[in-house]
Amino acid sequence: MFSFSERLAKLPPYLFVELDRMKAEVKAKGVDVIDLGVGDPDLPTPSHIVQAAIEAVKKPENHHYPSSAGMLAFREAAANWFKNRFGVEVDPQKEVVTLIGSKEGIAHFPLAFVNPGDVVLVPTPAYPVYHIGTLFAGGETYYLPLLPENNFLPDLESIPEDVLKRAKILWLNYPNNPTAAVADKAFFEKVIEFGQKNNIIIAHDAAYTELFYDDYTPPSILEVKGAKEVAIEFHSLSKTYCMTGWRIAFAVGNEKLIAGLTKVKNNVDSGAFQAVQEAGIAALSGDQNCVAEFRKVFKGRRDVLVAGLKELGFEVEPPKATFYVWAKVPQGYTSQDFAAKLLKEAGIVVTPGNGFGEPGEGFFRVALTVDEKRLEEAIKRISALKF
Repeated sequence: MFSFSERLAKLPPYLFVELDRMKAEVKAKGVDVIDLGVGDPDLPTPSHIVQAAIEAVKKPENHHYPSSAGMLAFREAAANWFKNRFGVEVDPQKEVVTLIGSKEGIAHFPLAFVNPGDVVLVPTPAYPVYHIGTLFAGGETYYLPLLPENNFLPDLESIPEDVLKRAKILWLNYPNNPTAAVADKAFFEKVIEFGQKNNIIIAHDAAYTELFYDDYTPPSILEVKGAKEVAIEFHSLSKTYCMTGWRIAFAVGNEKLIAGLTKVKNNVDSGAFQAVQEAGIAALSGDQNCVAEFRKVFKGRRDVLVAGLKELGFEVEPPKATFYVWAKVPQGYTSQDFAAKLLKEAGIVVTPGNGFGEPGEGFFRVALTVDEKRLEEAIKRISALKF
């Protein structure tokens, strides 16, 4: 009787919904499932953030509609955090907007600047929402393959001239999901020059900048001279402070880009609950030792998993950032076949690389969202399989 809109009909199945379905089937058979699929940290939100939320919920002034742009106090906290972390000043009034999680902002951003027929440059494999937001805005996605031989960085020089003329936005994400690749400031300098030369918006999803290890510290693209002329950057409290369920984030950057996103939000949502924003203020303004502790935990897990996989003969390198490990599937398997084998024969959920895009074929992604003992158990189960 009713049919979905064309935009919904064009959507691929959302990767993690399908993973949840398959996982539920195996669990229903009584299998003890080790879930290394979705990037949802198992660690609890730090207590001082939770306490700030509890107190904020009690305030009657927080029981009303919030501003779509977010509380000025939250935007000021975000601007102060950004200056302390990256050494870049942003105006909390004009260059910061509060988001109901960065997914919301990323999905809505193309609606502000993309017209039907415009092109959006999207890396692949990648977080699916860059492409989904493009579809919803009526734009066309031009994929930029992230390949091992290019260190999982897009080759901007490979983009045809006719595509460049129609392109409105270039999406980037470093540290990267799913490949865990990192980008240095020199790469960002090239990207900003590319955006300026071609009049293309640079949209950088920076959700994983605070999950880094060893001697590496991720830069912000806004550290590059001239970046504010063409760039917007999305930051999430979800992974940094283990607040995935709280749905709180912010975007910073070019004043007009922030204004465009804010105008969309003015018309489609009523902003983040102010009590959650107050919790966000506590996170951004408080002691950052909790973030350092999270990094230690994830580094320990990374080391256990990478060592175990290497011992079993997998091709894998320890990531410098994120809580993902990107590894090659064994010879003779597709990504899908290998992921299905792990789930059915070992009760382990991993994400097939091709689920993030065609160039991800031949890889699988592991999320470090269980403790070291469970990771050791996963390695033990994999070692018992025949490949």
